[in-house]
Amino acid sequence: MKYFRITGGTGPKEIYQRDHALKAASEHASHFLEERLQQLRQLDGLMDRPPLMIAPYDAELFGHWWYEGPEFLDFLARKIFNDQKDLSLITPGEYLRRHDTHQVATPSASSWGEEGYWRVWLNEKNEWIYPHLQIAQERMTELAQKYPQADGLTARALRQAARELLLAQASDWPFILRAGTSPGYARRRVKDHLLRFIALHDQLTATSVDEKWLAEVEARDPVFPDVDWRYWR
Repeated sequence: MKYFRITGGTGPKEIYQRDHALKAASEHASHFLEERLQQLRQLDGLMDRPPLMIAPYDAELFGHWWYEGPEFLDFLARKIFNDQKDLSLITPGEYLRRHDTHQVATPSASSWGEEGYWRVWLNEKNEWIYPHLQIAQERMTELAQKYPQADGLTARALRQAARELLLAQASDWPFILRAGTSPGYARRRVKDHLLRFIALHDQLTATSVDEKWLAEVEARDPVFPDVDWRYWR
């Protein structure tokens, strides 16, 4: 439940009013749609096919940072379907099936982060992470090549190694270290996942898989149940 409206700085907040918030979300959806239609009018005639407009956002922005974000998306989809006929929703895959020949382009490296490049994720506060991740990535590839057809306990250990690597690579950790919100937690998570990965790598290459310990580790972060270690080949 949301108790207060976003009403400026750190002073007293006004009470959240759901009907007012939904009205604003509907108005925002109408404005967004009109801007896209204007963009479509500007592109009309400049291309030999219908233009494709892509608006990618972090999913967490809708509902987390923007409380009415899911309602905005609902309003937008309904308005696109009911209020006009010039613009329609389509997946990139379906667009490619309809128009399968395109000019190849290589976009410049960029991000939504501060100053438009990778500074948020690679700076003096978090640069220590990446050499370790690089080594772990190389070792994961070696494991995938060594065990292309593993099963049983070995397959479980390989899947867990893949999980630990993916969790260690999560962009949240360097982001938190840069922001300084809870750096101790982020540092611990990176180290914990890397240490578990190292232990699994050693068990798979030098000793033997400790099934009891593996079961404990599997239960801690039971994500990506179908991850395939062969992805790293």
